[in-house]
Amino acid sequence: MHDDGKADERKCDCILLIDDEADFVEDCAAILHRLGYECVSASSGKQGLEAYRQHRPQIVLTDLSMPEMDGLELLRSIKSLDPLAMVILITAYASVDTAIDATRAGAFDYLRKPFTMAELCKVLQRCAENRVRQMELGAASAARQRHLDFSGIVGSSGPVRDLIQSARCAAEGDANVILTGETGTGKELLARAIHANSLRSGGPCIPVDCTALPEPLLESELFGHERGAFTGAIALQRGLLELAHGGTLFLDELEELTLPTQAKLLRALEERQVRRLGGQTFVNLDIRIIAATNQDLSCMVAAKKFRGDLFYRLNVLSIRVPPLRERVGDIPVLARHFLQTFAQRSQRPVLDLSEGALLILEQYPWPGNVRELRNVIERAVAVTTEPYISPLDLPDELLAKSQQVRVAFRQEKRKSVESFERQSITEALTRTQGNVTEAARICGMDRAALHRLMRKYGIESRLYRAPSVSDPG
Repeated sequence: MHDDGKADERKCDCILLIDDEADFVEDCAAILHRLGYECVSASSGKQGLEAYRQHRPQIVLTDLSMPEMDGLELLRSIKSLDPLAMVILITAYASVDTAIDATRAGAFDYLRKPFTMAELCKVLQRCAENRVRQMELGAASAARQRHLDFSGIVGSSGPVRDLIQSARCAAEGDANVILTGETGTGKELLARAIHANSLRSGGPCIPVDCTALPEPLLESELFGHERGAFTGAIALQRGLLELAHGGTLFLDELEELTLPTQAKLLRALEERQVRRLGGQTFVNLDIRIIAATNQDLSCMVAAKKFRGDLFYRLNVLSIRVPPLRERVGDIPVLARHFLQTFAQRSQRPVLDLSEGALLILEQYPWPGNVRELRNVIERAVAVTTEPYISPLDLPDELLAKSQQVRVAFRQEKRKSVESFERQSITEALTRTQGNVTEAARICGMDRAALHRLMRKYGIESRLYRAPSVSDPG
């Protein structure tokens, strides 16, 4: 490495340095001592793992390519001992695949050989900032034991209880999150709830609709621009990344980001700095990313339509938001919640939904999910002339679907009734050996009614009579 900087005044964090090149270890250890760190060294992955168990260093710097146990294997072993361990991989052959493998395995960062003292200092500074944040999170959680409020997520079904539990875990930490699920399931609502219950709740929650703007404008919106950066840039504009400093940036429809924008976003997240378009200076960033998508990003990564390194940088926590058809039990609660909201907003005296209207709502598959239900109730409140929502206040497509369900139900009911009737008649005729009068008495009907049913089902009484004594054989 190149010593191109001055020693920092760091105070005695312990760093474990692992590399099978003795000269590199000696040079790097000398630099770390100058920076104020204590340094423990090892010449192999196995020795490094034993040294980690013994010294429990705050930071691990390990070479990627080593015999017997390479850096990735060592990383996984250390992470199994301490999930919060900060491990920095060193490699002479860094690539996108290396970054993906390292991030997936839990590496804090990686350095390319040869690296400068300034590059090393920057990574170590990020480690120090991360440790401070971890301690703040732990102290705040232990001190406050705060009650997390997710009352804005309406419902009590099993899928919703699981969703809220996952959101609680996300709110208690500071890791990036990807929310997956169909359009209209309420991913932005969940993102805002996670932010509002996190330690970043005092900061802003900035939403970004990745589909709303073409790439050049989106890039300007995300990163900001200086005056004169391009035609029409008549004043300095701070980007949304910069505006989210100290809080949360919510990226909706993440899959719509183009590959060039993905690369610039990844750079900003890795460096924790952003440079406005046309600018020369960098602005520090302290943000958390919550992203949402209705696509399978892992498949997009495999198809090279989405950057794998950005995906693994963001996908620390993944939460699936269930579609409404998987939480049918929540439909009445949601419908009444929206009814109250829109009735108050429009000052309409609408009090409830009729049983018929609720039945139709529960039978509908809701391809547009909660957003579609919300729109249906808003429309119903606007059009009804009664103090309750009736089936006539619902859209035609819901009524048509409900009619199809009722027709199918009647068909199944008729089949069940016919099967029961056929079986009852044949059993009665068997018991009475074809005596129609006695069979009618057993079935609880008159003889004429039984005859009509026998003709309907093609049942002949003679087939159930016992053979007479004079019958041959």
